[in-house]
Amino acid sequence: MPQTKRIYVGMHDGVCAVSSADGGKTWQQGPVTPLAHAAARLTASSAKPQRAYLAAYEAGVYRTDDGGNTWRLLDSYPSDYAHSVLSHPDEADTVYVGSEPAAIFRSSDGGYSWKELDGFRAVPESEEWSFHSPTRDSHVRDLRVAPDDSACLYAGIEVGGMVSTGDGGRNWRQLPGLDDDIHCVSVNAARAGSVYVATARAPYRSDNGGGDWEIINHGLARRYALHIASAPDDAEIVLVTVSENSRRGNPQFYRSTDGGHSWTLVEGLGSGENPADMVVAFEWDPQETGVVYAGTDGGGLFRSRDRGVTWQPLPVQLGTVAVGALAVASG
Repeated sequence: MPQTKRIYVGMHDGVCAVSSADGGKTWQQGPVTPLAHAAARLTASSAKPQRAYLAAYEAGVYRTDDGGNTWRLLDSYPSDYAHSVLSHPDEADTVYVGSEPAAIFRSSDGGYSWKELDGFRAVPESEEWSFHSPTRDSHVRDLRVAPDDSACLYAGIEVGGMVSTGDGGRNWRQLPGLDDDIHCVSVNAARAGSVYVATARAPYRSDNGGGDWEIINHGLARRYALHIASAPDDAEIVLVTVSENSRRGNPQFYRSTDGGHSWTLVEGLGSGENPADMVVAFEWDPQETGVVYAGTDGGGLFRSRDRGVTWQPLPVQLGTVAVGALAVASG
């Protein structure tokens, strides 16, 4: 009997789960939990089925334990901002949240209590972190864990570059060599040390855990990279969303089969003059090789079963999909 497949979807004003109990033949949208602010990032727990966490900008941090039917505000979270969230791959009750001004908090009891990872803000380069708006500050836009080492974490700062730790968060170091306006980070289980980053200048690639970086924008007609992710079983297959600028003008959706050294425009999805058609989030299925899901700003959900070559709409239409706010889980 097939496991229940869940896509956790964050919107501009709510969060819900879209699920299938028959291997993806049919899909149902669950109840929407309203949010006072847009969803920012979602993470599904691989250690505890039906648990997921949500970072919701100025609306705080939420947790579900019933596969997305209900979401509970974790009101002990000590910051006014929650930009990114990461569930520990092995410890169901350990979760990290990236905040503003750029800081990282960790909970070891499922979000009932929190402790700031002081070593993060102790990075010497933190004095140079900033943001474009005078009323806002730098923030941790994305958090990822190395698939082969749960003590190795990557934090992407908008605006401040990449910072990493190899000891679970006690000590951190800045990773130089790429644009400092970070939007999305992707790590890969098939190749240790493989990291892709979407920035305001271009997408980047590293094959040694961020020790060195290469710009991978040859063949891209737009420079502003919003979201990027490589296939979990093949680090050379990469998807990226780009646009002309932060206002998401003329978005395009590309696919690469050689690690970003060349790109092919994905036809029929995520490209055009309408920003609502922009693919703002996509996530590879952790259980089904070759399956990837995408959401557009206008609320469309799509699935590809051939590693992003062709796409089919799911029979669900949401009001919106927020940038980067998708997570996929089974069980």
